[in-house]
Amino acid sequence: MQNMISLDDGVGIDTMDAGRPLHDLGRRMTRAAVMLDSRMRTLTAQPEEGAATAEYAVVLVAATGFAAVLVALLKSDAIKTLLTNIVKKALSV
Repeated sequence: MQNMISLDDGVGIDTMDAGRPLHDLGRRMTRAAVMLDSRMRTLTAQPEEGAATAEYAVVLVAATGFAAVLVALLKSDAIKTLLTNIVKKALSV
């Protein structure tokens, strides 16, 4: 099977490669369109609801730990004395 087309000046064109650049261009354009579609779907998608729940759980654990530290500080004798003196001074003015 001959895949060559002869021109008048003796130069031949390989018909198997004649459509190759267009085929590659078509593949690149299809790939770009698919990537653009994928990007647009990602940007317009609703956020994951499960991720927000996990973030709230982490925040609640951190807040509980911070509250425990504050309670421990407020129960100490030094802080009780300091706060009592501040309140007495404020009321005596």
